[in-house]
Amino acid sequence: MRSSLFLCSILFSILTFAQQPSTSASQIKQALEQKEALLKNSIVKNLPFKNIGPSVMSGRVTAIAVNPENPIEFYVGYASGGVWHTTNNGTTFKPILDNSPTQNVGSLAVDWKNRNIWVGTGEVNASRSSYAGIGLLKSSDNGKTWQNMGLVDSHHISSILINPNNPDEIVVSAVGHLYSKNDERGIYKSKDGGKTWRKTLFVNNQSGVIEMVHEPSNFNLMYASSWDKDRKAWNFRGDGPGSAIYKSKDAGSTWEKISTPDSGFPTGDGTGRIGLAVYDENTIYAIHDNQNRRVQEESSEDKESLTKDDFKTMSSEELLALDNKKLKKFLRRNNFKEKHTAEHVKDLVEDGDIKPADVAKYLEDANSMLFDTPVIGAEVYKSVDGGKTWNKTHKGYLDGIYYSYGYYFGKIHVDPNDKDGIYIYGVPILKSKDAGKTFTSISAPNVHADHHALWINPNRPGHLIDGNDGGVNISYDDGKNWIKNNQPSVGQFYTVNVDNEKPYNVYGGLQDNGVWKGPHNYSQSSRWHQSGQYPYKSIMGGDGMQIEIDDRNSNIVYTGFQFGNYFRLDLKNKDRKYIQPKHELGESPYRFNWQTPILLSPHNQDILYLGGNKLMRSMNQGDDWEAISEDLTKGGKKGNVAYGTLTSISESPFQFGLIYAGSDDGLVHVTKDGGNTWVDISNTFPKDLWVSRVIASTHAKKRVFVALNGYRWDDFTPYIFVSEDYGETWKPIASNIPASPVNVIKEDPENENILYAGTDNGLYISFNRGNSWEIFGTDLPNVAMHDLVIQKREKDLIVGTHGRSIYLAEIELLQKLNPDNFSKVVLGKIKTTRASKRWGSKDFNPYGDYYEPEQDIYFYAPDNGDVNIKVTTEDGKTLKEWSQTVDKGVSVATYNLSISNKGEKALRKKDITIEKGDNGIFYLPKGTYKVVVSQANSSAETELIIK
Repeated sequence: MRSSLFLCSILFSILTFAQQPSTSASQIKQALEQKEALLKNSIVKNLPFKNIGPSVMSGRVTAIAVNPENPIEFYVGYASGGVWHTTNNGTTFKPILDNSPTQNVGSLAVDWKNRNIWVGTGEVNASRSSYAGIGLLKSSDNGKTWQNMGLVDSHHISSILINPNNPDEIVVSAVGHLYSKNDERGIYKSKDGGKTWRKTLFVNNQSGVIEMVHEPSNFNLMYASSWDKDRKAWNFRGDGPGSAIYKSKDAGSTWEKISTPDSGFPTGDGTGRIGLAVYDENTIYAIHDNQNRRVQEESSEDKESLTKDDFKTMSSEELLALDNKKLKKFLRRNNFKEKHTAEHVKDLVEDGDIKPADVAKYLEDANSMLFDTPVIGAEVYKSVDGGKTWNKTHKGYLDGIYYSYGYYFGKIHVDPNDKDGIYIYGVPILKSKDAGKTFTSISAPNVHADHHALWINPNRPGHLIDGNDGGVNISYDDGKNWIKNNQPSVGQFYTVNVDNEKPYNVYGGLQDNGVWKGPHNYSQSSRWHQSGQYPYKSIMGGDGMQIEIDDRNSNIVYTGFQFGNYFRLDLKNKDRKYIQPKHELGESPYRFNWQTPILLSPHNQDILYLGGNKLMRSMNQGDDWEAISEDLTKGGKKGNVAYGTLTSISESPFQFGLIYAGSDDGLVHVTKDGGNTWVDISNTFPKDLWVSRVIASTHAKKRVFVALNGYRWDDFTPYIFVSEDYGETWKPIASNIPASPVNVIKEDPENENILYAGTDNGLYISFNRGNSWEIFGTDLPNVAMHDLVIQKREKDLIVGTHGRSIYLAEIELLQKLNPDNFSKVVLGKIKTTRASKRWGSKDFNPYGDYYEPEQDIYFYAPDNGDVNIKVTTEDGKTLKEWSQTVDKGVSVATYNLSISNKGEKALRKKDITIEKGDNGIFYLPKGTYKVVVSQANSSAETELIIK
């Protein structure tokens, strides 16, 4: 067996040694068809999943479409959470994209006269989790069904323009692939309602079109902006000569570049993302993310104080001559370790242990580089002659809007009733009433800071609908006050975890919405508006990252935000301590991934691991750290994104110090001696792929699983591997999972043959350790599954989705299943319930519905067809019996605990007193009963206990 696995591993390495190309449109279509067929025949498609929120922090909005005749009706597109519809001004929303193969939304348009909805799939913000789409979708029945109208290989569709006088004339702009070059980008036009498309503008294979608008009263007059960008895992270039403004006078059939060198608008290198807004045929506004560097002007404070850049060019003699008070002030202001006093730093320089440049290097990390890069940033231009010439509207810099990540924003809007009224946004949202000369903030405490979409009511000045990273806000007084509309559960979770409290809590870290803790039995309700107590509580800000909970004391929680900024929290005493490991002065700074991994040792909850480019270990809860490895990556790459970092850590529960570590550049290492020696075990893997998970088995000491993710190469192939010999040889086990990057692999803690896998558009289970996979279906939208955790005591699977918050499924029945009993009825354990006098009554609300108890009966049926379900006394007297038509596989029967007339008589013969509910129904009294489920010649039974 071992030799066959080795030969398989060698063959696999030969076939996959070269970097895989981006996934083609035909492969995407094939994967969608494969997934649909897999779902149709899946034996777990009917397993219930419950959304347990949270919704209060909402998620990233990318598009808004408002009914012009009735603005309390509108549609909202979320980056990876689908499209939601409201008819009551955002009080409640209904998801309407769930019947489509994707939840990734870049643009949205509605033909209100004919009620046709168009969705451009694939978010266009070019963020770390801006997922690709599957082309252009259309629905004529408010989302009950969706039709793919093409442009599948465009990946990210930015704008959809529909001729108000001819809905068959449609113009669409596409950004194209995010991480690779391709030709299906630019502008496309259809004159037959999307049946056929003609490309009318193509800049080049790395410059797509990020924005397209038309003059409000003239569909023929259009403007579009192209964006030259190149994103890699280690670098993002968001500017170049391919970024420009174009104009069309024939409804997008032909285009002319109008941002020429003599137009006054920036051109060439440094020209970044451009947003456009049109007031009339002459008045156009543009917001530009200028990536050229600023001319640095020294302030009087800079001259008096030391800056990081001073040390980059300072000689050793100059540093030694510095005034100690001045040097001390710099060291304290920049949070150098306490031991690094002015005298200590000078001693290190004098002894030749460090150079002055090392002082500057000590402060360089991914977070500082993200915010401190001195680019010009956001600037606003205006044209009053239809785009022939442009002038900047303001003097100086618009600071604090884009920082250095303008790729994440890029929109401008003009008030339809005021050509001098414009709105721009990035981190704040600003308005100007003097055509961009001056701006004032209209941000508010209940409005998230990052903004992506805005609608301005042309018929009611001051009525705004804003879409941001925290959902939807509505204002009726031009931004003075805002309503927050956060009913949908559309949180973008990176990670989830659970504690062992009774009842237990769920923890999760979200994109740009911090870390939250809440009860696992949460049900969505607006009651918290009355009580003022939302069930979930925020325990950390920023982009929420991984969470580890001390299993001895769940008040001790380790979590943090991006780039390895971790804390130890004492939730009971409301204390926190910053615990990120720091390199020594003179060493190269540690590199920390955006999602830096942490792990509490299963052997000792005082021991915490944290992965930079080296694996760090603390023996005392993060107070002190030591590196227990050398660099476990390929050493990083030159670029502006943290790279060459660890992404996943796992320690075997069988042996302290048997640790696996995976990196973002495709390496997996193992140590068997607590970090003294490390072995690279990834030589046979496809190269340079992100290690999304490495998992040491809880069932076999030598077994280890690895998932690789090609998202950052636009490679959507699923990669999952298992080794039975500490990683010496590997076997691929993704088998029949349709093309979609794998984010997480999880072992079942009780049944060693069961594995769970989450991809960018689905959740899967294998009952034979990866030889074949089944897909979950009921209640789970086609959304990115980022993390999985199992609450062992309660046998619950918790799913952290990146776009639809958290889901829970009971898996006790699944843990009983295996290929040997697939031909039999298998019955899950029924949870104990408590009898209640409320059953069958209206309680204290005579105008409400009767209260009906519900008891779920989970079972597996070996065939399609009817099953018989019987509830009996312990000695076999039938109390209730019914049949239910089911599909082969897992099903759930919901039993209201009622008994039949025959059952009532059987209990009375036993002198058991039962009372009829107000609704005329008899219910089971307290006691122990049997539930029997049968199909054909197979049956299974279990207890039903009512206390």
